[in-house]
Amino acid sequence: MSLVKRDVQSDVDRITKLIKDMSTSITTATHDMVEKVRALEMANTAQTYVEDSRARIQPLVEKVQAEATKLQEQVKPYITNIEEQMKPLTENLNAQVKPLTDNFHAQVKPLTDLMENLFKQMMEQTKALLPPQ
Repeated sequence: MSLVKRDVQSDVDRITKLIKDMSTSITTATHDMVEKVRALEMANTAQTYVEDSRARIQPLVEKVQAEATKLQEQVKPYITNIEEQMKPLTENLNAQVKPLTDNFHAQVKPLTDLMENLFKQMMEQTKALLPPQ
């Protein structure tokens, strides 16, 4: 009789463990599914928010672009006028400075040529002093 009781108790223990394991698995699966649904809802909410924001901001962007284009068109004649007024001044300055730079270059060139020749002579003399290799 005691042998039968042990087998029954063992079966009950096994069935109890099986039920607990199944319950745990179902609870975990349910929890995972709830988390996935929440994540999906959050993603959909975020997507809706981004689309709504884009829809609200787009007209502002277009308005700013239109205003910038209008401002550029309004300023363009002033810039052109300033460029036209500055052109004779810069041409005059270039005309006055060019002879000075040309004259300076003409005066400095003989000096640079002289220095270059001096350095060549020094190199040749230094090489002559070195023992042959």
